[in-house]
Amino acid sequence: MRQTIQFTLNSKAITLKIDGERSLLAVLRSDLGLTGTKYGCGESLCGACTVLINGEAVRSCQYQMSDVAGKSVMTIEGLEQNGKLHPLQQAFMDHDALQCGYCTPGMILTAYELLNKNPEPTQEDIIAGLEDNLCRCGAHQRIVRAVQDAAKQME
Repeated sequence: MRQTIQFTLNSKAITLKIDGERSLLAVLRSDLGLTGTKYGCGESLCGACTVLINGEAVRSCQYQMSDVAGKSVMTIEGLEQNGKLHPLQQAFMDHDALQCGYCTPGMILTAYELLNKNPEPTQEDIIAGLEDNLCRCGAHQRIVRAVQDAAKQME
């Protein structure tokens, strides 16, 4: 059933008349053209579809549009400001923390939430914070180093 849903997306007010049962992931990618958020497993297990809702990392593949109403959503596209990469994005590039890049948006947004909650994480904190995000390329050590570096830059 179509309903009007208002929310904030990457700091911009959005109003959509849409089926509230559709997933946020499908709407981001298909309707709004924001393809940085990836479809991985479709079961909320891999983290490729992670976005931030009210600052919390959530899996958008299982998040219904009706639940987005009145909330603030940030995708990987919203992290960049005025053409400048966020320190996490830059650190991932500097540390070659991506190979295929499929997990990267979800890893970065999960790390963003982690650093907002814990600006000085230990290596163990980072590993625990990212453990539910899968990287099939095996770049986990570089990802941890990138998050450590970004944390220092964000101090």
